[in-house]
Amino acid sequence: MPFQKLAPPARGTAITKGKSGALVVPRDPIVPFVEGDGTGPDIWRATKRVLDAAVQKSYHDERTIEWFEVFAGEKANNRFGEWLPADTLTALRLYRVGIKGPLTTPVGGGMRSINVAIRQKLDLYACVRPVRYFSGVPSPMKNPEKLDAIIFRENTEDVYAGIEYEAGSPAATKLIDFLTKNLGAAIRPGSGIGIKPMSREATRNLVRRAINYAIAQRKHTVTLVHKGNIMKFTEGAFRTWGYELAREEFADLVVPEEELAAKHGGKLPPGKILLNDRIADAMFQQILLRPEEYQVIVTPNLNGDYLSDAAAAQVGGLGLAPGGNMNDDIACFEATHGTAPKYAGQDKVNPGSMILSGVLLLEHIGWQEAASAVIRGLERTIAQKRVTYDLHRQIEGATLLKCSEFGEAIVENIDQRMAKSLR
Repeated sequence: MPFQKLAPPARGTAITKGKSGALVVPRDPIVPFVEGDGTGPDIWRATKRVLDAAVQKSYHDERTIEWFEVFAGEKANNRFGEWLPADTLTALRLYRVGIKGPLTTPVGGGMRSINVAIRQKLDLYACVRPVRYFSGVPSPMKNPEKLDAIIFRENTEDVYAGIEYEAGSPAATKLIDFLTKNLGAAIRPGSGIGIKPMSREATRNLVRRAINYAIAQRKHTVTLVHKGNIMKFTEGAFRTWGYELAREEFADLVVPEEELAAKHGGKLPPGKILLNDRIADAMFQQILLRPEEYQVIVTPNLNGDYLSDAAAAQVGGLGLAPGGNMNDDIACFEATHGTAPKYAGQDKVNPGSMILSGVLLLEHIGWQEAASAVIRGLERTIAQKRVTYDLHRQIEGATLLKCSEFGEAIVENIDQRMAKSLR
């Protein structure tokens, strides 16, 4: 038994990998879940209800998900006296696919962020965040439907690596002394110090995953976003390594932007993928003014954090923004918003982010029929103006639903759609 304090479900089978590297998904996969802190239990209950209904309606009794509760955050600390038990990491490694709600970051001690800790301990190097518009969702944009992109954000390096030293601490003083005396750096005494590591290996892993996604989904543009004009040896290297990877591994499919005019008359050949790059601050304008030009976006950690939230704001906000953290073996999908503790236990908040993260999970394991059923149910529910408070206050004539009621409305609309498809 690989677990110290938990017992896996009595039923269900682990997902494995075949010789080709593809997932081998049984009819009854065991999927670990962390319900999350704050509003996490509310949104998880709604999400589980929707996902189970979609699987049942799509496959009847031929397939089912065996859910396995594992723990992180406040619930883990209350039950086991630790914020991120080893069993949770073991379960994600063993079963390969999981889902989690938002987690509280300990205040005044402990790890900086449990979310970041999970990514780093499991080397979930890619944060993958699709951004798309659902008709009827309030948006500040005139044409929010033009934005339909997926952001691949490096997940383990950059300033999020957490290598920093408090102002006035012995470590910060020692580091400043070394940098000024040995490397000629100009740093004010008493500064706090943070270090920004970015590696060739992590960059290549991320860009490879993004290009493979573009190939599989028949996308024709991949964009590297960086601040390499200023940070030449970190973000500039990110750009260099990205193009390098494309030349070495995808030369027959990828056309760098600088070659588009010189070799192809400015027109992308059929079946090819354009690889270009944009400076990070300029990209914030581009995603607002010309969103239709960007399909797959690849960024370092901090840029990706900012850009994915800004993009989500264009299509309705974080309440409908899914995400997943993954490497070549493990994928953990999650709600992208925080815990919203003031709404905890009120059955009030929008569960859309976690429901859509569940859609990503279903797609990841190849259960596309169930994933599509959830999307159809969600689209129909929003079109009916039956929404939670965050959308209700912006939609004239809308019906206000609780978190659980919104989930039930999606299930109801899955039922209606499935019934129509069977006629």
